[in-house]
Amino acid sequence: MTDGAQPLEDAGLLAGVPDEFQRLWTPHRMAYIQAGPEPLREECPFCEAPRFPDAERLVVARGETAYVLLNLFPYNSGHLLVCPYRHIGTYDQATPEEVAEIGALTQTAMRVLREVSRCDGFNLGMNQGAVAGAGVDAHLHQHVVPRWTSDANFFPIIAKTKALPQLLGEVRDAVADAWPQPLA
Repeated sequence: MTDGAQPLEDAGLLAGVPDEFQRLWTPHRMAYIQAGPEPLREECPFCEAPRFPDAERLVVARGETAYVLLNLFPYNSGHLLVCPYRHIGTYDQATPEEVAEIGALTQTAMRVLREVSRCDGFNLGMNQGAVAGAGVDAHLHQHVVPRWTSDANFFPIIAKTKALPQLLGEVRDAVADAWPQPLA
């Protein structure tokens, strides 16, 4: 120690001393957090998507009450969203039929992504409300994010870039082609 300081006997008791948690400090996000809600769009993107051809809006599968599409701003290649057709904002507003189909589509999405992308795991989740991180908080959607053992790196932090090894259209086609077809 060059400044005459004494060695710490019990560093765990001092504020600011590292513990077992890894933290990612993102002060640039504070402007986004403090900005408040974005202005309302004229059309909800999740209400709009099913009205178009599947490939045009990255839809990979359709059910009776819900559908699956590729996230336009993915965390990883193959990041899917499971959405009810009905415009509802929270999970507790979903009917029992919607809940069942969202669950079944999520399970199928996981099976298909395992087959197509050989992922090692998943992050599943619903951000309920803008304060919880929902980008489109007015329309319920479940995230299905494939993960690989090797996908954690500092490229997004240092270069502000996320490496996505496939184009969205290619991923959409691969997932849609692998999606099981309903029995006739």
